[in-house]
Amino acid sequence: MGDPAGIGPEITGAAWRALQAEGPAFFLLADPALFAGGVVPIRMIAAPEEASAVFADALPVLPVSLAAPVRPGHPDPANAGVVIAAIERAVALTLAGRAGAVVTNPISKAVLYAAGFAHPGHTEFLAALTGAATPVMMLASPMLRVVPVTVHLALRAAVAALTTEMIVTAGRITAAALARDFAIPRPRLAVAGLNPHAGEGGAMGDEEKTLIAPAIAALRAEGVDAFGPLPPDTMFTARARGGYDAALCMYHDQALIPLKTLDMDGGVNVTLGLPILRTSPDHGTAFDIAGLGRADPASLIAALRLAASLNDNRARMP
Repeated sequence: MGDPAGIGPEITGAAWRALQAEGPAFFLLADPALFAGGVVPIRMIAAPEEASAVFADALPVLPVSLAAPVRPGHPDPANAGVVIAAIERAVALTLAGRAGAVVTNPISKAVLYAAGFAHPGHTEFLAALTGAATPVMMLASPMLRVVPVTVHLALRAAVAALTTEMIVTAGRITAAALARDFAIPRPRLAVAGLNPHAGEGGAMGDEEKTLIAPAIAALRAEGVDAFGPLPPDTMFTARARGGYDAALCMYHDQALIPLKTLDMDGGVNVTLGLPILRTSPDHGTAFDIAGLGRADPASLIAALRLAASLNDNRARMP
């Protein structure tokens, strides 16, 4: 469901309209009252197994009850517990094999924090629910896949936190996911430098020599086709992107700026390193346009399609 006062309900309805004929079939964990206007036909279901049979005619909704009425664009911390419970239930159903993947609509961290939410965001919460030790965030589109080694940290803190082991762990998890879920038999990982010109031989910083090169060597020793460190200002050109399957980046904006510049609408957030599949649209709650009919469902549609594709690939693995 995501935050019910955001654009989640309307982009979910639009995604159903776009996919109702061809699929993939999905169901929504939400309060049916969100669709009381009748713009999108819904069908309440009692179990996930009923979704496919009704999907062509109506959006299947596995109902949850909100604690307070919803006004689009006006988030209410009173509903935070229901938002959290919907995530927990989605994860439980997927762990039980009753759903193929979890696709999360955007949440408002500030709203959840006000209600006592103890996790930095979706990714960390999903890791706690599934017992995953090290979740890794990937942003994926048909044009580029990127993985930031450090994520939601101030730039100064990200540089201070970066270690060789962090890079190795992110690279290992990324390579395994590319092989298993993206069906890429021998994934190629381009590893970005941290500094301008990848340090210019130490003239602009030595992290490439002291942290990043040893991580690349360790990954290669494990059989991962990792190479670099590459100058970050040239590794995202069209020609360069043809030479790798994912870019391992050192901090948040180094990864997300090129992805969002190239393909904002087609970008999908994928959490690697979980026992379940999870995708999400690559945007926020957009409270400022919620309920105005202006929200673009493209990223959610891409997230649903990618979740189904990853699930199919994983099912085909021996």
